[in-house]
Amino acid sequence: MQASDFVPIYEEIAKTIGEEQTIKLYENFRGQQITFPRRIYSIEYVSRYVKDNYNGSNARELARKFDYSERRIREFIKQNK
Repeated sequence: MQASDFVPIYEEIAKTIGEEQTIKLYENFRGQQITFPRRIYSIEYVSRYVKDNYNGSNARELARKFDYSERRIREFIKQNK
């Protein structure tokens, strides 16, 4: 079996995560509609990460890492003081 043996959406998934993982995904979620949120991490995690990793000058880097604005990262920093 190879990725091209699947219908198009599963073919794309198989190319990303492999055929065996695609079958597991299918077996667990078939028949369901799944949408993936834009952000993978919870706000609590991001806030904690920013608190632990902000060095005084890397707000832009943290913003890019989590796809937040620098302003939002500064809000996390302020909340954590």
